[in-house]
Amino acid sequence: MPVSQESMKIITSVRTNLESCLLGKEFEIQLLLTALLAGGHVLIEDVPGTGKTQLIKALAKSMQGDYRRIQCNPDILPSDITGVSVFHPRDEMFYFRPGPVMTNILLADEINRATTKTQSALLEVMEERSVTVDGATHELPHPFMLCATQNPIDFEGTYMLPEAQLDRFMLKLSLGYPDAATEKQLMYRSRDGQLADKLQPVTHMDTISAIQREIRDVFIGEPVADYLLNITRSTREHPSVMLGASPRATLSFMNAVKAYAFLNERDYVLPDDVKTLAPYVLSHRIMLRPEARLDNASPESVLEFILRQVKVPVQMGK
Repeated sequence: MPVSQESMKIITSVRTNLESCLLGKEFEIQLLLTALLAGGHVLIEDVPGTGKTQLIKALAKSMQGDYRRIQCNPDILPSDITGVSVFHPRDEMFYFRPGPVMTNILLADEINRATTKTQSALLEVMEERSVTVDGATHELPHPFMLCATQNPIDFEGTYMLPEAQLDRFMLKLSLGYPDAATEKQLMYRSRDGQLADKLQPVTHMDTISAIQREIRDVFIGEPVADYLLNITRSTREHPSVMLGASPRATLSFMNAVKAYAFLNERDYVLPDDVKTLAPYVLSHRIMLRPEARLDNASPESVLEFILRQVKVPVQMGK
């Protein structure tokens, strides 16, 4: 089924909004939209002040969705995120008071400054799209997307994210510093305040849900699917890897390449889509052996080797 021009018009409007807020980061914005339309979560790792929070704020504002922000720190508790049951003396009953997770776009700012216990409170939220408090399960609004930012792990006061949580992030990306010309342009454009505060909504969450359903029909031929599968399985067999990509990673990878193809106005997936997204989908899911780290190996270098070794299909299939 051909890509809907109405859907592409909406996506283009959202992309234009984001590009007007975060200058010079067109590809990173493409990755963020890929995760949104694929129904995944995003982890953005970078130094402070590169526009991570502004990008997520602009995304929520563009779609007229509910938006909540959690400022993570060592003192925050799991109940501060998921919500808590409060006893009402007059009714002699407990009532659930929802936490900030009951939203469409949740920003967990500096997530690796929260303790591991608090980080783990997001596991059910990210996978099942629900929270369980005092034995009662509460469904999250749909669509739901967690966007987390973190500082590099060698910064003071940071904690490692558990592997089970890293595996639930569809994509991990970095924004990086802008070039000199872009930074100068930013200086002039931000004289009247934050750029994200001036944005106007261009769509709403129901429309995004409809586009997500469209993306499920994007075609991925058997040769391309085998290519994707061979890449993920190779991460488990590489001698430098202690923990490779999981089956969940394979499914996330497939959903991501479908959304990426859709964003490029195609209703089918190319091997180039798989190759382009592989570092962003798989690198944070790979844990290297200690001896490999001593040899200055990195997940990115291992993936680069795997992508050179796995044979690229010459046919997309039927």
